[in-house]
Amino acid sequence: MALGLDVAPDLDVASRLELRRITKRYGGLTANDAVSLSVAPGEIHAVLGENGAGKSTLMKIIYGAIQPDEGEIFWEGENVVMSSPAVARRLGVSMVYQHFSLFETVSVVENIVLTSPGRFNLPALAMRIKELGERYGLPVDPYRLLHHLSVGERQRVEILRCLLQSPKLLILDEPTSVLTPPAARRLFEVLRTLAAAGCSIVYISHKLEEIRDLCDNATVLRAGKVVSTARPKEVSAADLARMMVGTAIAAVARAVAPPDPEQAPRLEVRRLSTSSEGPFGVTLRDIGLSVHGGEIVGIAGVSGNGQRELLAVLNGEIPCAQEAVLLSGEPVGHLGVAERRRRGLAFAPEERLGRGAVPDLTLEENGLLTGHRRGAVRGGLIDRGTTTLFAQNIIEQFDVHCRGPAATAASLSGGNLQKFIVGREIGLAPAVLIVSQPTWGVDVAAAAFLRQRLIDLSRHGAAVLVISEDLEELLEICDRIAVLYQGRLSAAMPRHATDIEQIGLLMAGVGLSAEAAA
Repeated sequence: MALGLDVAPDLDVASRLELRRITKRYGGLTANDAVSLSVAPGEIHAVLGENGAGKSTLMKIIYGAIQPDEGEIFWEGENVVMSSPAVARRLGVSMVYQHFSLFETVSVVENIVLTSPGRFNLPALAMRIKELGERYGLPVDPYRLLHHLSVGERQRVEILRCLLQSPKLLILDEPTSVLTPPAARRLFEVLRTLAAAGCSIVYISHKLEEIRDLCDNATVLRAGKVVSTARPKEVSAADLARMMVGTAIAAVARAVAPPDPEQAPRLEVRRLSTSSEGPFGVTLRDIGLSVHGGEIVGIAGVSGNGQRELLAVLNGEIPCAQEAVLLSGEPVGHLGVAERRRRGLAFAPEERLGRGAVPDLTLEENGLLTGHRRGAVRGGLIDRGTTTLFAQNIIEQFDVHCRGPAATAASLSGGNLQKFIVGREIGLAPAVLIVSQPTWGVDVAAAAFLRQRLIDLSRHGAAVLVISEDLEELLEICDRIAVLYQGRLSAAMPRHATDIEQIGLLMAGVGLSAEAAA
């Protein structure tokens, strides 16, 4: 079993991977339409496009997870059939999926060993995982169970699992979507080191500035077709965005009128403290927070510092002291999820599949999960007309690319499913909306759209709490920003009175004790 980052030296071939007219259809939908591209040894090649443009389908074809209907794949000059991920891995292909392929009930080291060939030594592998994590700024406890990890920590596991395989071709689908800027920079250093040693990298991201900083070449997809190629360092982020969507991206507009500070907060947290669940949980310590109607408050922080626990308490999944959480002045700490929703709380979690939506249910049925109080259930019976209309309205208003309300959640791209879930919660016209990682894995146009809808919701009187690891996002849409570090929350700072540097210091714990909310 490979336990290092040694990469085979460059071969005397023009390309490591070449795709020729790859086509994949799903019924009447053509996901990839005669796509051709070439990736050389040591090249970092970006694949860009809107949500639903066919990027993930193309990556799964390269990795052998699905088979193309037409076209050819050449690996180091030889025509090959990527009949399965096992075949791809034997050739030297590794992939980090946007939706993680990890087992919830086993540990980090056990997840990694499941895809490692040959005999294994768990203690030695665990030590290597810890060493690599510390070396490349992707720390993770190898013996921690997956279901205790946040999304950002799971991302680290996926990346480490690939790096341990010493890949010749590494496919990364939105690898920095839940990484902080310092962690992303460290990842870029790892990728540049791999590329310098001859590893080819195919890189998918909606963060166009990081594409410009990292990638050598880019292939742009739209509606499944290659519409453009570019050298990212030679064009602007706006140019790349126009290639992706075919038009300029509208800027997010903020209303200038702030909320009335004298108004009673819609959501209030008072001296909230909880004990951690199990040895790997995070204890919340004396957290104080308020969100007024008409404002957006953001919470920044490195993944794994208590975001998961705080969300569970605010959402009602974990009960707390009755007076610790208030909705519109009424204590609700002892109430569960359903009762808090009845009182006007809506919630969009970071985990799209599994928590935000049930993969095998249709969009109509997933809309019913939280929208059943909008007249969709009468006398104990489901009104199919109402549920279909509710789902159809979300699809139209949030530009969800799918085959209609009867499409399953699992059939949507990650970004389109995110638009549906956030749209479903906004469609409930909540008094309070809590949303975690609202634009994770969402393309630039959809991200701007979702951020604008969150601003619009707040300016119509709702209180919006956003938990995000995207600092630029928080600075763009929030009125106040707090930082969560090891279970403690800083005081919420006005957006105009802070910047990325100050927030970054708080995320590292510098000055938090002086800033922590009482």
